[in-house]
Amino acid sequence: MPGQLDQRRSKSRPNYWHSIISVALVLFALGFFALTLLNAQLIVNELKEKVNLIIELQGEDTDVLARQILKDVDQMPFVREGSAAFISKEQGAALMREDFGDDFLKLDLPNPLYDVITFNVKAAYMHADSLKEIRRALIERKGITDVYYQESLVNDIADNIKAIGIAAMAILALFLIVAGLLIHNTVRLALYANRLLIKNMELVGATWEFISQPFLRRAMLHGLLSGALASGALLLLYLYVQADVPGLRDIQDWTGMFMLFGLLLTMGMFINTLSTYWVVRKYLKMRVDDLY
Repeated sequence: MPGQLDQRRSKSRPNYWHSIISVALVLFALGFFALTLLNAQLIVNELKEKVNLIIELQGEDTDVLARQILKDVDQMPFVREGSAAFISKEQGAALMREDFGDDFLKLDLPNPLYDVITFNVKAAYMHADSLKEIRRALIERKGITDVYYQESLVNDIADNIKAIGIAAMAILALFLIVAGLLIHNTVRLALYANRLLIKNMELVGATWEFISQPFLRRAMLHGLLSGALASGALLLLYLYVQADVPGLRDIQDWTGMFMLFGLLLTMGMFINTLSTYWVVRKYLKMRVDDLY
């Protein structure tokens, strides 16, 4: 008889590990999407910083002036570190021969090319308005004829990033809503077995705050554990993918990733605790007959 009672109690006792794992899976799905967006943004920034800007130098005997301009450009705040390079017109002709063959300049005409300086700008400056300001500032310098860049490419990148960003934010908002609803339903099902205990505590005179406190503390702990499980799984997945895609090592953002992990921990605690508060209050407001 005592064994049967213990068996019944164990069956009626809620299995919170199911709730913790379920919430962790929801947070993992949300974190995976956010992590994908984070790395996609890093890749986009890397591509933006590979667009070349070309400074065309004027006149003959520009070697000394070109070196000074190169040094100044390399120290400008909008220039990607180490990207500035000087290409003489002779080097330019050699590159043209590689692309077009030995027929280039076969008539022994004077070299029509100019000495140039190429550089890349940081991703934050890679939009039309900033590039126009950069071009205007550089043209005013002595020894610079013009500054060229593929304006159509820059505009296409800006338009595509804007469209993708809007779509990504809309999907992320949908993920947040769905995650909140799934976690709330998971918590509600986990507390269903305790509905009679909650009501009985009220009937014997316990206040709502006293009844809620142990459930809220447990909800915070379970939410923290779910967030930690989701963060750990995401980290292992990222390290596994990084091993297969070496290029990710060059653009990884550990600060952003750990901020994401902190956000998952906070979300797990907040949504779990808030849902528990609502569910406990709901059972306290119900009549005893409605609990069966």
